[in-house]
Amino acid sequence: MTRRLGPGILQIAAILACLISVPAAAAEEPGFTTSLFDGHDLANWHVTGCDVAVEKGSLVLKSGNGFVRSLHRYGDFVLDLEWKSQAENYDSGIYFRCELPEGDRPWPKRYQSNLKKGQEGAVGGLAGAVGRPDLYKPGQWNRFQLTVRGDKAELAINGKPAWVADGLEARQGYLGLQAEVPLGGVFEFRNIKVTELSAASLFNGKDLTGWEGGGSDASACWTVQEGLLICTGQKGPWLRSLKEYDDFNLRLEYRLKKGGNSGVYVRVPKSGAHRGKEGNEKEAGVEIQVLDDKDERYARLKDYQYTGSVYAIAAAKEHVGRPPGEWNSLEIDCRGQHYRVIHNGVVIVDAGAEQFPELKNRLTKGFLGLQNHSEEVAFRNLRIGPSLE
Repeated sequence: MTRRLGPGILQIAAILACLISVPAAAAEEPGFTTSLFDGHDLANWHVTGCDVAVEKGSLVLKSGNGFVRSLHRYGDFVLDLEWKSQAENYDSGIYFRCELPEGDRPWPKRYQSNLKKGQEGAVGGLAGAVGRPDLYKPGQWNRFQLTVRGDKAELAINGKPAWVADGLEARQGYLGLQAEVPLGGVFEFRNIKVTELSAASLFNGKDLTGWEGGGSDASACWTVQEGLLICTGQKGPWLRSLKEYDDFNLRLEYRLKKGGNSGVYVRVPKSGAHRGKEGNEKEAGVEIQVLDDKDERYARLKDYQYTGSVYAIAAAKEHVGRPPGEWNSLEIDCRGQHYRVIHNGVVIVDAGAEQFPELKNRLTKGFLGLQNHSEEVAFRNLRIGPSLE
């Protein structure tokens, strides 16, 4: 005797079949991804000892023995790029978790994923990180995906696993490209992206989620346009994070107009106090200055008023701001009462409470903020991670 299933049972069976047949959605990739090369300029790189150009959307190592390094240091990351050699007997390299070259050396000591003919991908001194010339495509663009976590690293070449190794001693450092043109020929790179695995986005590029106006509605002077966070300069509040932070590494990019003025508030109370104990304020954070300090209207600045300075406390040692209209990189690393500020890849502040006793009076936990100084300013690529100190 054949039994017929009722419509309710059939519906349930169909739903269960769909649930079984549809794979679970892939987990969202952790970290924060930024482009290190957009095909237009070298804004995200610091170049020494070699000639580098941008040609037809590629970063080209033209001549010399030199080093092209990232502005930031990285701990755990995924580096994704494509490269191609213009020489038959080619030689170059991709550095990671490296320090700056010492003395007269053109390149760092370690770590380098080799781009030498016959040793593609090999890392000297790292057991198991062997060359894989069998995965290389002669005369074509080759893709490297280098993943580094803790003391482990792994490389994929053109989408295929090349090696997995452990034993990395350095826990952070720069990313870099080796120029060895006299012996290794001209090299091209493109589509260079890095994912900072320990970083979290502070701005989604769509709206002000995660932020609020300090004391009034943020929409009075803050807006999002074409993926940029913009202070219009109209009358209105500073922008305050919804969360408080203690030790952290904050990275962002900003763009000013001529004579522009702004600031980044760090560990401030809800009131936004950042200049010490003033009036009824019993506690305060600090402000990291953002300014077009080469403009003629700022000809008589005090030393602690230049970009990157911990305002009224620790002066920037170098002034490396780019011209109005260009993007600048700013990194603020906080651990306890110690502040380290990196502007366009240069360490300009390295300040602790022993040198600057006033830091003992400032909060070590509080809100982040972006200042409205009645000037238009744009921000992008805001992310936060653990302190690298």
